[in-house]
This record gives sequence, structure tokens and C-alpha cells, in this order.
Amino acid sequence: MNRQEAIDYFQQKVEENTDLSAAIAAIHTLIEYLKLNEAATLAELRDNLQNCIKWLKDTDSSTTAITSGCELFLRFITLTALDQSNFADCKTVLVERGNMYLKNVAGARDKIARLGHPFIRDGATVLTHSISRVVLKVLLEAARQKKRFKVYVTESNPDRSGEEMARRLNEAGIPSVVILDAAVGYIMEKVDLVLVGAEGVAESGGIINKIGTYQMGICAKASNKPFYVVVECFKFVRMIYPLNQQDVPNEFKYNASTLRDGLDLTKEHPLIDYTPPAYITLLFTDLGVLTPSAVSDELINLYL
Repeated sequence: MNRQEAIDYFQQKVEENTDLSAAIAAIHTLIEYLKLNEAATLAELRDNLQNCIKWLKDTDSSTTAITSGCELFLRFITLTALDQSNFADCKTVLVERGNMYLKNVAGARDKIARLGHPFIRDGATVLTHSISRVVLKVLLEAARQKKRFKVYVTESNPDRSGEEMARRLNEAGIPSVVILDAAVGYIMEKVDLVLVGAEGVAESGGIINKIGTYQMGICAKASNKPFYVVVECFKFVRMIYPLNQQDVPNEFKYNASTLRDGLDLTKEHPLIDYTPPAYITLLFTDLGVLTPSAVSDELINLYL
């Protein structure tokens, strides 16, 4: 499998299932790449997998999620020693471990929904941002538990992804209203809680998410409203300690095509921003309900 074949396979996975996150699609691609790769040694195979990850990060999908998800995938499949007598058997074991990892992360959203829905009480008003598959899962679970609540969804420019979120909620019978991004401060006094997803979680416990999340955190803090994050643990990113927006790597803030074209970034709008841990009340993950300060400990456990 060459570079273009890997990218085509990845994009096919994304198009086949719109609810599949970029990280999971990337892991599917790595497993397929692992099966077809003709490396002769484990060291060569690992180098080739690293190259494949670079190819996937060069697409315009979420670089943050791909980086964290693929790094944890490599860690998982190589965590235990390989005692097989020949390389072919070793590769078979790696593929088996890869499929096991995929199975483990596949149930992450269900776990998060079970943990998160009790925090949405009957009669609540929720504010969310853009479209998040995990947020949607939590809200659908709350509705399944016969809770009645209302959702305000930001329009989320420039792609207006919040409109798709509102459409899905309305189809599920959950009343939702699309608001302007600039109306977050105005609407905050009407809501009981803020619920957002994340493209990545930094070691500090802060989150990288769709542009506009940071201002929601600031407004929620000023209005004394809880700011909850729902996110899978495979989006925990190592070695990222942003102190401000400029500390977030450009590869996370802009599409790969934007960086490749050498455009003047001072004239480009970033796609994501960083919300510091001080603005986050709790994170609901498949590892449990965490405070932002607990994220670094969980990252250590993930990479032990």
C-alpha cells in the first residue's frame, strides 16, 4: 500500500460512515497498511507505520485526533513483547492487537453517554458548539431516559456545522435552536450547562476544539455555569502544554492544504482554539469522569 492508496482507503472509511471519527478511520487504515506492508523487520515495519501516519496527517481531516489516536494505537500493539519465532507470526499478532484496540475504542461513546447523561436534568437547557458525535450520543441517551430538555447550538462558522447538529437533534425529537456564534454571551444566562466535544485533550487538561470553544468557556466561567467536555481517551495528546493560543502547533490550527500552499497565516482563520483547564468543570471520558488536573495522570497510565 503506497501513500495514495493509504489516503484513498482512509477517505473511503470516512465517507462510508459519517459518524466515524478521523482517529478511528486512521486506525482502520493503519491495520490495513499493517496487513499489506512488505517490511522484513519489526523496526522497518514501525518506521513504515510512522510514515503512514504522516500521510494521514497530511489530509485535511483532524490532525489533532489522528496524532493522538495513532500514537496510542502504536503504543498498544507494541506494548507487550513478541515471542513468535518468525516475522510473519509477529505481524499476525500485531494485526490481532490492532483489531483488539479498535474493538476497545469502538464502545467509548456508549460509556461516555452512560456517564454524562445524569448531568442533564429534566427541564434543563443545554448549550453546545458545532457538531460533535459524542455530544450527540450523550444528548440522545438523556432523551432515551425520558428527560425533557432544550438545546441551543452555535451556528459554528465558517462551515456552519451547528446546523447539521440541530437537524439531527430535531429529528430525534430534541428541541434545538441554532444561534449565532456572536450570541454565546447573550444566551449564556438562559442555559443550565455547556456541553462540548474535543478534537484533542492536552496534558494540562485543556482542550483543543472547533474555533469558538474558548469564548464559550470564558462566558460560562463568568456566568458561573458548568462547562462539561465529553471526549474519548484516544484523543488525549502527549507532550502538548499550550499556555496560550499561539502555543498550539500550526498543524492543529490549519488544514494541511493551507500549510502546504504556503499561505500567509496572519490572513487565515484558525480552525480550532485552545480552552485552558481553568474554564473546564469536568471531562467525561471512557476512562471515567475526570477533573482537568487528572488528565496528566491518566496519560501516564495510558503510556505505561
